[in-house]
Amino acid sequence: MADLTDRYGTEVFSDAVMKKRLPKDVHRRLAATLEEGEPLDLDVANAVAHAMKEWALERGATHYAHWFQPLSGITSEKHDSFLEPVGDGTAITKFSGKALVQGEPDASSFPNGGLRATFEARGYTIWDATSPAFVKDEVLCVPTAFCSYTGEALDKKTPLLRSMTAIDTQAKRVLALFGKYPKRVVPSVGDEQEYFLIKKEAYRARRDLVICGRTLFGASPCKGQELEEHYFGAIRPTVSAYMKDLDDELWALGIPSKTEHNEVAPCQHELAPVYSEVNEAVDNNLLVMEKMKLVASRHDLVCLLHEKPFAGINGSGKHNNWSLGTEDENLLDPGDTPLENLQFVVFLTAVIEAVDEYQDLLRLSAASCGNDHRLGAHEAPPAIMSIFLGNQLTEVVQNIMDGKASVHATHGVLDLGANTLPKLERDNTDRNRTSPFAFTGNKFEFRSVGAEANVSDANMILDTAVAKALKGIADALEAVEAERFPEAALEYCKRSLLAHRRILFSGDGYNEAWHEEAARRGLSNCRTTADALPAMVAEKNIALFEEMGVLSRSEAVCRYDCKLEKYNKLMNIEATTMIREARRTYRPVITAYATKVARGLEAIRAAGAEAAMQWEQNTLNELCAGITEINEAICALEKRHAEAQSQADAQLQANCYAHEVSAAMARLRETVDAMEEIVAADYWPVPTYDDILFYV
Repeated sequence: MADLTDRYGTEVFSDAVMKKRLPKDVHRRLAATLEEGEPLDLDVANAVAHAMKEWALERGATHYAHWFQPLSGITSEKHDSFLEPVGDGTAITKFSGKALVQGEPDASSFPNGGLRATFEARGYTIWDATSPAFVKDEVLCVPTAFCSYTGEALDKKTPLLRSMTAIDTQAKRVLALFGKYPKRVVPSVGDEQEYFLIKKEAYRARRDLVICGRTLFGASPCKGQELEEHYFGAIRPTVSAYMKDLDDELWALGIPSKTEHNEVAPCQHELAPVYSEVNEAVDNNLLVMEKMKLVASRHDLVCLLHEKPFAGINGSGKHNNWSLGTEDENLLDPGDTPLENLQFVVFLTAVIEAVDEYQDLLRLSAASCGNDHRLGAHEAPPAIMSIFLGNQLTEVVQNIMDGKASVHATHGVLDLGANTLPKLERDNTDRNRTSPFAFTGNKFEFRSVGAEANVSDANMILDTAVAKALKGIADALEAVEAERFPEAALEYCKRSLLAHRRILFSGDGYNEAWHEEAARRGLSNCRTTADALPAMVAEKNIALFEEMGVLSRSEAVCRYDCKLEKYNKLMNIEATTMIREARRTYRPVITAYATKVARGLEAIRAAGAEAAMQWEQNTLNELCAGITEINEAICALEKRHAEAQSQADAQLQANCYAHEVSAAMARLRETVDAMEEIVAADYWPVPTYDDILFYV
């Protein structure tokens, strides 16, 4: 196993590497910047840049790039060579502290929600020293934030870092009430990544997959996932070779790829990493998605990260496991001593309050064009936000709300009557796959996030909302005398839990009765992205972002506009592709097959065998009726699409796409898919689900 451990992190300029390559004084001063917020001196930056360059050159790197996350949701990079001409026909290699700390990419051509005009092109990338640099494809990649010339955040990393500062500040205030003063309080995340692997040949033959990432047409396969034989089944050799290659690439980048297995749907798989601090975890997940696609191409495969590439079988999510901790403890671990239990209850209460108060924002964080097809489709939680605690924690919370819990002030002992809490073990809850936000022992699993998403949004909103709830706790309890604190803390939790108990639900989220019950409770139910997006600019939510120092009003509006624009563009692409494919690929083939059947009928009847041709006549009638229905459905979709395109207001356009165009698309798909069941296999113009999903 020595070779395996030696391989890990070889392409990462990690802290271990810095300790070896930087002078001790430089490393100490850099650590002070990272841990204590001390200003970064230029001489430190120069020393780090030189060491980073020398290390990267040893690994074959020829260029460096500031690697950042624009509002498109993916990553971007501009490569600059290390070479510097010296004027006599020779060159040296150079990478300065200034080049490390700050870059200047064009800021006008990235999504910006109107914050920048085309003629206002200047923007800046700023080194994020908390996420290590790495070498990828012979390029030294330096993780950075991205902002405009006027200082507004134009990326997903900056607000996430701000939210980490907010939750660190407020959590420390609460922990001080328990006599604890940690250096840092940091959210940790582990993102379970689901994905599909299909043959490249089949992918290339499906224009809808190539353009849209999902099949816009396709009848159900003869066999789907109903036998439940794929889940955790033996991994086929083709996929196993891919997984081993992927692991090797990820381990070299210091990404702790840990678990991999077959998922429920055929051709679907999952990769899960070990937890890491949220900022680094987000960077790692973006690299995971990039590497998944690149490695697949080397194995004659294509990796699909769309949330619903195939209708009728499970789609793909990204289960965002979130926890909060210090250098010494996990604050969401119930623990085994009474005082720790009281602390746990306080932090649990903050999370419950946060999810209830800002359920619309959490729903928004998981909203996307692709995820609209997945949420609530019996493989993912519904669009209604709720929290699952499990039987034991539910009993604890109920006892607190009922006033059955008390505190013995002299010892700070929390007495819950049945004394359930001190006996809680790490895996103290069952799993509820229908819950969007489930407690799973010492963390919460946010299951709604889609497979293709950049999880910065979800974690930024979760961090910010919990920070706000912790601030409320600290504001209320900091003035309380020490001997009264345990009792006052428990009373605060009781009031808060009673006020937010509506968000707690342990039942079947797929059941229609829950939708009715949720409505009675006053929980939001934004079924589509278009319905969810206005939450970004609701006054209550803008006030949250501003109070916590995470987003300004203009930055919040910018993100709303960018999300709207992306949704409308994706829906336009899908509708346009669907119309073109139905008209130019499917309808001509169906017509040609109908013509063949008609000619066959005519020839056989001419031979005097008319009585035997009733089934063929029925088939011809179905084909002709289907062609008519397809023509009508194309016209209906074109009309709805034109109506959407004519909307000058982006939100109204999104509403039209979500509620009018999508219905017309579903109708067209249904008519074409019905013909797939009739047309001869050698006539059908594209690989079917049976062809795509089942290969050796």
